[in-house]
Amino acid sequence: MHAYRSHTCADLTAANVGDTVRLSGWVHRVRDHGGVLFIDLRDHYGVTQVLCDGDSAAFAALEKVRSEWCVRIDGTVKARAADLVNAKLPTGEIEVYVSEVEVLGAAEELPLIVFGDQEYPEETRLRYRYLDLRREAMQRNMTLRSDVVASMRRRMWDKGFREYQTPIITASSPEGARDFLVPSRLHPGRFYALPQAPQQFKQLIMVSGFDKYFQIAPCFRDEDPRADRSPTDFYQLDLEMSFVTQQDVFDTIQPVLRGVFEEFGQGAKVDADWPQISYRDAALWYGTDKPDLRNPIKMQDCSEHFRGSGFAIFAKLLEQDGTEIRAIPAPTGGSRKFCDRMNAFAQKEGLPGMGYIFWRDQGEGMEAAGPLAKNIGPERTEAIRQQLGLGVGDAAFFLGGKPKVFEKVAGKARDAIGADLGLTEKDRFAFAWIVDFPIYEQDEETGKIDFEHNPFSMPQGGIDALEGDPLSVLGYQYDLSCNGYELVSGAIRNHKPEIMFKAFEIAGYGKDEVEKRFGGMVNAFQYGAPPHGGCAAGIDRIVMLLADTANIREVIMFPMNQRAEDLMMAAPSDPTSDQLMELGLRVIPQDD
Repeated sequence: MHAYRSHTCADLTAANVGDTVRLSGWVHRVRDHGGVLFIDLRDHYGVTQVLCDGDSAAFAALEKVRSEWCVRIDGTVKARAADLVNAKLPTGEIEVYVSEVEVLGAAEELPLIVFGDQEYPEETRLRYRYLDLRREAMQRNMTLRSDVVASMRRRMWDKGFREYQTPIITASSPEGARDFLVPSRLHPGRFYALPQAPQQFKQLIMVSGFDKYFQIAPCFRDEDPRADRSPTDFYQLDLEMSFVTQQDVFDTIQPVLRGVFEEFGQGAKVDADWPQISYRDAALWYGTDKPDLRNPIKMQDCSEHFRGSGFAIFAKLLEQDGTEIRAIPAPTGGSRKFCDRMNAFAQKEGLPGMGYIFWRDQGEGMEAAGPLAKNIGPERTEAIRQQLGLGVGDAAFFLGGKPKVFEKVAGKARDAIGADLGLTEKDRFAFAWIVDFPIYEQDEETGKIDFEHNPFSMPQGGIDALEGDPLSVLGYQYDLSCNGYELVSGAIRNHKPEIMFKAFEIAGYGKDEVEKRFGGMVNAFQYGAPPHGGCAAGIDRIVMLLADTANIREVIMFPMNQRAEDLMMAAPSDPTSDQLMELGLRVIPQDD
């Protein structure tokens, strides 16, 4: 017999009754029924009930074990009585009568209980992550993650892609976040960087003549933490293709991701139609470039109905350049109680409130109610109702100003309205491609033009587009959103040096600066670079959605906490004097 087990704790069935078996695992629960010990023995695969009474030579040793002790047991498989069968367990028809036990690893008093669903502070869970990971939900999440990655790999290989690895130690490159720098011992005073993404390398792979590349790529960014983002590192399904258009990339990645969601979505509906929405329309309709399309609400510009109206706040606001009034329809939200609740929501978001109109039946016809309706009059109110397609029992909320200032709050309000009114569908994955991103933005205070999004995107219209108004230049850049999260980002790349130099020149970067920062890629583009493009899908967020959790740390094996600290391994740590001396570095104390 094997030194530790003949079966796993999920293997044994009624067919094994009478067999002598060996199991190893952790003590999940101990129950003492008056001289008969019942233990649920758990391993990665499942749970088997074992028992022992005073007639067994193992009884004295088994009496000493406690929760989470790691043990090996030998015993005989017995059938449970019919009324004691546990249909919830694959092993529920049997139990193992213990004849011998060996303690493989005793456990001290536990800082958190593995059995059950008790809630513990995140700090405790991360400090003792190896115990937290033993819990059923975490075992399930990590298994899901592994299976999702394996499925992605198979699907990419089936599409003719090969996996290639890119460097982990490289040069610093501005990708939109802060780099993690790595000091060089051999080159004192100089630094490598951990890659924010394999961006330049995967483009160089295309220049090298490899037609299709993918990688399950680790990425490193020194970012502020959020519930849906790790503050240090994450993994993505990274891919690049040569001789492709934007639509070719969509047609490649869409069946891969759709297949993954159908395979692991636990029966939830996976939309087959993935609309393509311009960045401008997404901002207008949803207040975000990662809309949740399970919510049917679309915001609309209602500025004309308030221009010169009796509602002075909005009327005066519209006299300023670049302002508008946006309406958020709220079907079935037509009650003062609901409107007051949403007004309170806006105040929590830092706004004075939201204007609103709701329509009710007064017996002799429909009436518009609310402060706004009284101020702008029935004619304007009726025009708004007709534009928004609303009726009795519905409402609309209004925000005004410069869109970039209020859009984020408007998007949150849309989400809150959809959820509160039960309009947002559950058990559905709704995808949308967001396209036509502007390449440039202008600082309102300084007037400086800079990149708003990926500087490596090919501008729509090529070099001719860069001769006009920079703020009107759109890129072949795209994101994929699902249920309010950005899952994929990508672009058709700017592979022509003359277009790249011009694009960076508009943003204030001279040719020398571009060659200094991106010399390897720019040089390569001078030797017959093919048109190419690709994207990257965030694995952590995909698994987060499939696991139905809003916290990304629930699907990462060993995550950092909100302060980018590893409490289990005590990282970041202080370097030794010898390490600093070897690297030619000195730490300057920071004032508290």
